[in-house]
Amino acid sequence: MTIVTTERLSLRPLLPADAEDYAAMRFHPEVARWLPPAPGKAQEGDLVAAAHAAIERFAASWQERRLAPWGVFCEGRLIGHAGLNFIEQFDGVEVLWSLHPDAWGQGYATEAARAALAYGFETLELDSIFAITLEENRASRSVMERLGLTYRKRVDYKGFTDIVWYDVDRATYAERMSSAAR
Repeated sequence: MTIVTTERLSLRPLLPADAEDYAAMRFHPEVARWLPPAPGKAQEGDLVAAAHAAIERFAASWQERRLAPWGVFCEGRLIGHAGLNFIEQFDGVEVLWSLHPDAWGQGYATEAARAALAYGFETLELDSIFAITLEENRASRSVMERLGLTYRKRVDYKGFTDIVWYDVDRATYAERMSSAAR
């Protein structure tokens, strides 16, 4: 199990026992408005079953690709998810984050996503990582910019149109990390 700790957070794969807390975060109306609709049980209103299904998908991705979203924990409490996700439509890996509104505005998204980028580039040796969001999601776009990702284009994804795409390649990431260490 790949576990990462940051200054304030613990990032670990979600477990079936996390499903209720995960559902409370993932399907909170202020969070869900920024995310594609969850398939299956969420459409039927069974949000805990949908959370279990997501946790199973994440576990399969950890096995297959050594990456998936982690649960983000602060002081032992699940506050969101963040990490890496392979997107077949784009044949690439995205860095992502979603936090419960109670955790917004405290720098947790940037902290968790920074750890995910380090894992992707330094451990998995990925060539590039992207992030996507709705154009009006100014908070996520600000996180992307703080992380050093650069706006590149617009794409359509899972029923959303005109999504903004930011990315960074491994060489640029390494250069920025080297400059920051000086």
